[in-house]
Amino acid sequence: MAYSETLPGVIECRRAESGIRGWEPGTGNYWHQFTDELGGLWRRIGRAPQQVFGVGMTAQGFDLSSPYLRNTSSHDPRAAFIFDGIEGDILGDFGLNGGGAAGNEIDRADFSLGTPPHALVLASSRLHTDIYLMTPEDLLDPTPTWSGTQCDLIRADMVFFETQNGGAVFSTGSIAWAGAMAWNGYDNHIAAITENVIRRFAEESPFG
Repeated sequence: MAYSETLPGVIECRRAESGIRGWEPGTGNYWHQFTDELGGLWRRIGRAPQQVFGVGMTAQGFDLSSPYLRNTSSHDPRAAFIFDGIEGDILGDFGLNGGGAAGNEIDRADFSLGTPPHALVLASSRLHTDIYLMTPEDLLDPTPTWSGTQCDLIRADMVFFETQNGGAVFSTGSIAWAGAMAWNGYDNHIAAITENVIRRFAEESPFG
């Protein structure tokens, strides 16, 4: 995506040959005319989303959503505020979008792609169906081994890490999170985790 320096508010967005896409641009249309930068995925131009958000897209599917299972990192004192009042290791085994908190588009942490080394992978989803297929940028060979029941890269990771100057990042890695948050009139632990995070991020005291 590129911004015009002469036309305020005008944005140019060009797809390239990588990533999930509904159409293929023609020859010569991969490059932004405003900036001469190559279009397409951040990952392809050297800035994978894991570097910024801790997670990046790994799969999508539109049948069933899945729960998360807490990892040992979720008990780190740095993450205590996130799980204040939360009991149990299964998170989001309910929801208005596929029956779980992890679904539709899911994103994973990947330290080789830039997830910060001090990031905590708090929870990860399991039990995705074979409707969930690996993204093209990760797919090495189009075989069934790259589907939801066969590949452990197909998961949503919940990630937290601190940034410079007292900031922090919290990522759920799932579009279906919002549907689980609204379950039972927002009276559930996914909504409670969200509230815990928002309240802490709204405080003036820095992280770190």
